[in-house]
Amino acid sequence: MAKKSIDFVCQNCGAVYPKWQGKCDSCNEWNTIVEEKCGGEGFSNLAPKHKGKIIDFVPLTGAEQNLERLTTGIKELDRVCGGGLVPGSVILVGGDPGIGKSTLLLQACAKVAELPIQPEVFYISGEEAIDQVRIRAKRLKLEQAPVKLASATDVRDIIATLEKSNANVVIIDSIQTMYLEDVESTPGSVAQVRACSYELIKLAKRKGFTLFLVGHVTKQGSIAGPRVLEHMVDTVLYFEGERGHHFRILRAVKNRYGATDEIGVFEMQDQGLAEVENPSALFLAERQGNISGSCVFAGVEGSRPVLVEIQALVSPTGYSSPKRAVVGWDSNRLAMVLAVLEARCGMNFSSQDVYLNIAGGLRISEPAADLAVAMAVISSLTNKPLPHDMVIFGEIGLSGEIRAVSQPTARLKEAKKLGFASCIIPPTHNKDKKPNNSEMSVFEIGNVQRLINWFN
Repeated sequence: MAKKSIDFVCQNCGAVYPKWQGKCDSCNEWNTIVEEKCGGEGFSNLAPKHKGKIIDFVPLTGAEQNLERLTTGIKELDRVCGGGLVPGSVILVGGDPGIGKSTLLLQACAKVAELPIQPEVFYISGEEAIDQVRIRAKRLKLEQAPVKLASATDVRDIIATLEKSNANVVIIDSIQTMYLEDVESTPGSVAQVRACSYELIKLAKRKGFTLFLVGHVTKQGSIAGPRVLEHMVDTVLYFEGERGHHFRILRAVKNRYGATDEIGVFEMQDQGLAEVENPSALFLAERQGNISGSCVFAGVEGSRPVLVEIQALVSPTGYSSPKRAVVGWDSNRLAMVLAVLEARCGMNFSSQDVYLNIAGGLRISEPAADLAVAMAVISSLTNKPLPHDMVIFGEIGLSGEIRAVSQPTARLKEAKKLGFASCIIPPTHNKDKKPNNSEMSVFEIGNVQRLINWFN
């Protein structure tokens, strides 16, 4: 029998070390390395149990299997999942504590359970008692939904129960609370999360039900546990939002059955999460016109154009080094835009504090917001407001050129639908991609030096 070896594994990133140390060199976290026992000294010493079989290869051409998706009744969730739930798929949902992950999944499983086909839906909670889940269901007015509820943490008991059922949807809340007796480590450790996920995913693939795994997140915002967990599942969803805002963003960062970077927008209300069919109107609802440092950016999240307000504040600094504070955007991207404005336009920000905020709590990652950020910063510095009915988008290069971005027609169409009459966009040299919108005043700018003309 192979002798058990001892490894020291980081509980934050899964890095393995031969001996204990206080700091993990991989993720730079302190006191996250714990001792774990492995099954043997190595795979090379293990004798094969049976001889391998010959694998059958098939050509790329052939009959395609139609994916019969199960709609949840929540359009925003179905959009992010690619049109519905695929049988046999595994979905990992992560987010900050208290952001609404359990509330969203409880609403989703109640909707699915009430479908005419009467699917079997199981909600297994390892963090809360049954009475706690019932209190939440009563608050959401879902207590009459035919959902099968249980509180369990032993994966062997869960697998034995699901083996004898005809489950269609199973929710595990959360994977960090599950454990296997075969693994000699505490629940939530890297070894337990990896082993429990493997057993549950293998059962879901074999039985053909949709499996939701709720995962905790680290201080950096990534899902806690081994990185291999995100590779094992089919879809990874992040539930984002600020506690000070009532908006919640469900974002897909991985999806084997649909598009990535798709978002669903929800609003937290007293009776749970409500869908937002027109996010642009909601994000711009509290916008005030004729204010310096404010402009509207026409962005694209997945396949959906979204209009958001970008706010900038430039004020004289009282410190030796100016401050740069950013909420909802990349701080390195802001530093690059300010450097381009200083080098190409002769503007001085070395004695100015710069604050940037994406109103509504939305996080923007696409470089198409560069031009809108630059216009908002210049507007705040010169104390001259932009036209309230204007939208802006475009990418800024280091030489000061403004580059074209994707889907300009969809961005302008969304802006026109909300009543905007003018726009500043990068020049489009391809006639096929040139936006055709005669009802809006389109101003094409190819260099950041021309931005100053709008404030003179």
